[in-house]
Amino acid sequence: MPAEILRRGEFKYLLLIIVLSFGISAVVLSLIGMAYFIPQFLSLALTDSVNPCTFAVYTLFLIALSVKGVDKRRLYLVGLSFVIAVYISYYTLGLGLTFIAGRIPLRWAGYFAIAFGIYTIATGIAERSRTGDKRALRRKMFSTDTTVIGALILGISVSTTLLPCSAGPYLVYAAVIARSSTAMVFLLLALYNLIFVLPLLTILFAMGSLRESKEFSRAMVRHSAELSVIAGLLLIAIGIWLLGIFKL
Repeated sequence: MPAEILRRGEFKYLLLIIVLSFGISAVVLSLIGMAYFIPQFLSLALTDSVNPCTFAVYTLFLIALSVKGVDKRRLYLVGLSFVIAVYISYYTLGLGLTFIAGRIPLRWAGYFAIAFGIYTIATGIAERSRTGDKRALRRKMFSTDTTVIGALILGISVSTTLLPCSAGPYLVYAAVIARSSTAMVFLLLALYNLIFVLPLLTILFAMGSLRESKEFSRAMVRHSAELSVIAGLLLIAIGIWLLGIFKL
């Protein structure tokens, strides 16, 4: 029975993340006249946000906070600072990727999406980690002060750890939106990164305790193979869509 309750809890929060992602994306994209782009946008953004690497990094962060015995108010403050730092780092990275991807033929982005999707599925089935040096990451997590400044610095520094996981869908997304106007690129990057950090915000604010947050993050890491396969299939579908759209 406890295992069944845990599975229901995992599903409840995962469903909340997906529903919020769809709702926010649908509203914003519809308002700017891009409702047709909702399926492709969600496929890329969710592939990036609901991935084992993100949950693994955030689990370490939550464990570090629990070991240091922070109270709930400080948990929200430090946790939000960490998420903001990740958001800023990825938004900045997206600007650079968009500049580079704008010079890449879209058919290349399609091939890359398919190749990265296959790589994601293979590493997921083999249960191989796609994050950086976990020992160095753990040292950073446990040695950083539980202050707003410490969380901001930590969020920026650990963002590079997520690159092997997120570079694929993010580069494909950058290639797709790079042909838009500058203002539209800024807006679409802002929306994408909001969806990217939405699971972290959900874990931080929607759950009742630090223990519950850690359990959910750990559960998502335990299901890393399934999440990787789903993410890989979505990327392959996006690659096929790109190649089909441009009749290649």
